[in-house]
Amino acid sequence: MSKKQKTIQKEVSLSGVGIHTGNTVNMTIKPAPVNHGFAFSRIDLEGAPIIEAKAEYVVNTQRGTNLERNGVQIQTSEHVLAAAVGLDIDNLLIELDSSEPPIMDGSSKYFVEALESAGIQEQDADIEEYVVKEIISFKDEVTGSEIILMPSDEYQVTTMVDFGTKILGTQNANLEKISDFKTEIADARTFSFLHEIEMLLEHDLIKGGDLNNAIVYVDKELSAATMEKLKTAFKKDNIAVKPNGILDNLTLHWANEAARHKLLDVIGDLALVGIRIRGKVIANKPGHLINTSFAKKLAKIIKQEKRNNVPQYDLNLPPLMDIHQIMDVLPHRPPFLLIDRILELSDTHVVGMKNVTMNENFFVGHFPGSPVMPGVLQVEAMAQCGGVLVLHTVPDPENYLTYFMKMDKVKFKQKVLPGDTLTFKCELITPIRRGICHMQAYAYANGKIVAEAELMAQIARKK
Repeated sequence: MSKKQKTIQKEVSLSGVGIHTGNTVNMTIKPAPVNHGFAFSRIDLEGAPIIEAKAEYVVNTQRGTNLERNGVQIQTSEHVLAAAVGLDIDNLLIELDSSEPPIMDGSSKYFVEALESAGIQEQDADIEEYVVKEIISFKDEVTGSEIILMPSDEYQVTTMVDFGTKILGTQNANLEKISDFKTEIADARTFSFLHEIEMLLEHDLIKGGDLNNAIVYVDKELSAATMEKLKTAFKKDNIAVKPNGILDNLTLHWANEAARHKLLDVIGDLALVGIRIRGKVIANKPGHLINTSFAKKLAKIIKQEKRNNVPQYDLNLPPLMDIHQIMDVLPHRPPFLLIDRILELSDTHVVGMKNVTMNENFFVGHFPGSPVMPGVLQVEAMAQCGGVLVLHTVPDPENYLTYFMKMDKVKFKQKVLPGDTLTFKCELITPIRRGICHMQAYAYANGKIVAEAELMAQIARKK
């Protein structure tokens, strides 16, 4: 039985300090529709710009996984994303009035509690899952860090860390079932070494740090000058080193809490792949850089596999819409009507087809001796197919026209020749708003992808 996507039943809010800015941050997590995924919204900025939680938007991994799109930034995204994945949630909109979620206690605990308090509900759509069929790996030759993803019946993660210090040496952590995240991983807090804290204080980078949201391992002698700096930074009258080598005011939840937090980070960073993973992750010396580098690689592999996975349709079955029904919706007419049938239509996608015959008008003048369907007409055909999708959202489509707004990432892979049967698939990238449709479009023929493009169009009422 297929699993359903999930979101939360109602919005929930948290407030806390941002570890980088030191300012109070307000965060509201809201339910999101099917196929939305995870996204952040900066409500403190004009227009409340949205940044999808995708690996392609990672710009740096200094002290956290930081995203940027069109100049808008989100810092330390990993802890709240790990909480969402750990609770088996697929769709959320995370609103922030700052560039970073509140650090809370440096773990995912409070995010898990907030999401559970909001209630988790199933949605009317099947989950999308990437099933790992062969080993995928990525290695940083400089650091020796490596991530391996191998086939497994469910999502599993193992982390192996070696910090090369006496106070914190080799540790391992393992998560056999994602359902154990709440009890086994969520409470694992972020940590740092004393020499890193000194550097961060010098660069004014942890204004929101205190001894309640980060475990500090003392890997060097604690001088009187450093002690005074730490007292000031952490607003404490006294600071001491506990027998296990960490600064006081914190008690470890587990002896291997550092390795468990690294596992938490892996889950949060791999959420940026944008799709559930069915496979086992083995991360050796993980960190945000290699985690997100692997996420980028995996996202590209998944995208490429999707492109090569040509959809199969029984063209002998009666179409959902024939040419006459299409003309009831679209304003185009032959010879410029470039789709013959609509095979599938939902709120988020459409599939259409065209039989390319030798009688097409464009073959008369386009390489008459070696006829090839012009690429611009392939894009137009995909756009007309998408036009059916967007006009499907209004009750009187005959009173609207569809206009191009943008074409991006247009690629032509194969020639389209007389006798080919073209199949088009258009899927929404973002929900339709104010009549604007942003979609990913593909054209297939002879078992291969022949063209693809990101298209944006808007419908407007006829004058």
